[in-house]
Amino acid sequence: MRPRLLDLFCGAGGAAMGYHRAGFDVVGVDLAPQPRYPFAFVRADALTYPLAGFDAIHASPPCQRFSTMTRRWGRSDDHPDLIAAVRDRLAGAGVPYVIENVAGAPLLDPIRLCGSSFGLPIRRHRLFELSAPPLLVPPCQHVGAALQVNGHPGGSSRRDPRAHFGGVDEWRAGIGAPWMIGAELAEAIPPAYTEWIGAQLLAALDG
Repeated sequence: MRPRLLDLFCGAGGAAMGYHRAGFDVVGVDLAPQPRYPFAFVRADALTYPLAGFDAIHASPPCQRFSTMTRRWGRSDDHPDLIAAVRDRLAGAGVPYVIENVAGAPLLDPIRLCGSSFGLPIRRHRLFELSAPPLLVPPCQHVGAALQVNGHPGGSSRRDPRAHFGGVDEWRAGIGAPWMIGAELAEAIPPAYTEWIGAQLLAALDG
């Protein structure tokens, strides 16, 4: 029987697909409708949804408060900081947990993952706070040109002058999320990240 993972603030399911590939049955929770979420989905508040009955929990609270553009425009206070509240909930659940967010978010001893660490043509850095941190983290391998994955498809938020955008289909392939539309891809966690993290969670469960 596969262990069950709760995917809070699930979005379109990039993280969920990675955990599924690692060996979990996944249930997603989000306030917004997610018609393309690839697994069981519940439209509900992630801050109040029951945590009982799951073997592990992943949460991706809103990242806008900590994003580079929000800080640049001095609008951080326009967005909530839910990380501490989420951490308190998950720590009390008694199961392994993961909190994901962008660089600059107040996570505790986070690891940083990059698409280049997994052979993907992208450099989308994301931070992950794990209740049982791994000893070794795959390093970035920034070599050659990359696929632009910042902001919206074909938009003006390019941060790497060597990056290029060849269309939504190329973006889907690069991130590894062929079921998503452009707006979802702009915020997606590549499944390769959580497939690797899922292996760490399974090891913690087995231990």
